[in-house]
Amino acid sequence: MNSIEIKAPAKINLSLDVLRKRPDGYHDIRMLMQTVELHDNVRIEPCGNGVEVICSNPDVPSGTRNIAYKAAYLLKEFYSINSGVLIKIDKRIPVAAGLAGGSTDAAAVLKGMNILFSIGLKDDELASIGKSVGADVPYCLRGGTMLAEGIGEILTPVSSLPRIELVLVKPRLSVSTQWVYSSLNLEKIRLRPETDKLIKAFEDNNLEYIAENMVNVLETVTAQKYEVIIEIRKRLMEEGALGSMMSGSGPTVFGIFRDRQSSEKACKSILDERWDTYQTYTVTNLL
Repeated sequence: MNSIEIKAPAKINLSLDVLRKRPDGYHDIRMLMQTVELHDNVRIEPCGNGVEVICSNPDVPSGTRNIAYKAAYLLKEFYSINSGVLIKIDKRIPVAAGLAGGSTDAAAVLKGMNILFSIGLKDDELASIGKSVGADVPYCLRGGTMLAEGIGEILTPVSSLPRIELVLVKPRLSVSTQWVYSSLNLEKIRLRPETDKLIKAFEDNNLEYIAENMVNVLETVTAQKYEVIIEIRKRLMEEGALGSMMSGSGPTVFGIFRDRQSSEKACKSILDERWDTYQTYTVTNLL
């Protein structure tokens, strides 16, 4: 096999709760994660001796600061892969947006190299390597609808709903996940998601309950500094969204819509020069 190309889908959070800060500096979280159709294309091919990353988006770093580079380097070192790798990323997921764009590219690299070089790693072995690269990588390796706990690496499948129509809106600013978590004051959080009730709503196929009861505690940091997040949430609701919330550490905001026609109408209506809009939908299995 001369090369392999893998779709690397984005994710949204349908709830996000931060329970406590850990002695190691990370935070214990409990959140519902969902794969969406919006995706990058990651192409991997043998090349030279080292690791090289080429990305269509100039804002994405190359070299050791790129999480996909780190994933490839670790796999190459752990399993004594003699060949180098060239990683080409066709970037469609916005950068620093709360959509796991970097983590999903890293997951695609791990899966792709495992196949390309016939390493034969099982899913849990790939996840173990992925965890050392980034907390969201184990989830991105599996995708679908998941309850994520610990720092995000403890994954439990949740009943999936049929396709959910979404509109994603990213204001033209970037947010540091590290800054958000370091600025989070756990003592001041007054509203938390009732995660178990949301899981039950998935089992009952109750989209309305899910849409109306999503909570992301990180909004207490990101939305407090960037009022545009509140503005976008309000606009999505005015355009007919059943519910709206910020994904991850932000700043991307999504709205859940009842059907494709409603999401198309909202996507066209909400166009604004200050932000980027994406129409997408949830997917149960990785693309």
